[in-house]
Amino acid sequence: MVKYQQIAKIIRKRIQEGVYPVDSLIPDQVTLSKEFDVSRMTMKKALDILAMEGLIYRQRGAGTFVMKNALINQLDTKAEEYDGLTKQLPDKEITSKIIYFDIEFPSEKVMEQLMLKENQPVYKLIRLRCLEGQPYVLEHTYMPSDIVTGLTEDILLGSIYRYLKEDLGLVFGGAFRKIHADKASEYDIDYLECAPHDPVLEVEQVVYLQNGKPFEYSRSRHRYDKRSYTILDINKSS
Repeated sequence: MVKYQQIAKIIRKRIQEGVYPVDSLIPDQVTLSKEFDVSRMTMKKALDILAMEGLIYRQRGAGTFVMKNALINQLDTKAEEYDGLTKQLPDKEITSKIIYFDIEFPSEKVMEQLMLKENQPVYKLIRLRCLEGQPYVLEHTYMPSDIVTGLTEDILLGSIYRYLKEDLGLVFGGAFRKIHADKASEYDIDYLECAPHDPVLEVEQVVYLQNGKPFEYSRSRHRYDKRSYTILDINKSS
C-alpha cells in the first residue's frame, strides 16, 4: 500500500470513529502534511480518495468537511469493488471453510459466462467466508483451469485473488456485477444460518482479465442482515 493510501486509511478510520465528527472541519492540508511528514501533493491524493468515497467535501474558502453520510456502516461495500473480501475488509479477521472443490466440465450457464467450450474444464469452488468467526458470505465460484492454474486447498483457505495477482501475475481488467434478492437455499440455511424464509442478497459477477478474457463466474450469497452495498453518484458536470 502506497503512502497516500495509508494516510487515507488512517483518516477514514478517524471519520468512522468520530475523531472527525459529521459536518466538522478537518485539519487543512498543510497541517496534515506536517503530521504525516509528506508533501502537500501526497496529502492531496489521500484526501482525493476520501472525497471520491463520499466521506469529505471541500468548500472553497472554508476548508474540508466531513459529509453527513460519512458514518455509513464500515462493513458496507462499494458496488464497484470486486477485488475480494480480504482486500475490502483488511482490518477484519477473514477465514474460509471449503465446502466443495473439484474440477469438472462446465454447465451451459458457466460456458456462456466464461466463454468456454463444453470440453474446457473449470474449477468449481464453494467456500464459506467467516468474518470474526461468524458466517458472512457463501461463495459459489467457477474458474477455467487453463487460466487459473495450480489451485490448492491451502490457497482456498486464504485469498484466491492474492494468489492470482502475486503468484500467477494475472492483471484484472474489470467486472460485471448483478445484485439481487433471492430466497434462502438449503446451502444458505446450513452454512449462513439463515431461517427457511429469510431473503438472501446475491451478487452474481463475471471478472475479466486486462485482455478481456473472463476468468471467474461467481455467485456470492449474503444474509440480508449482514451486508449491504453502496453507490456514490458524483455530478461531474459541476
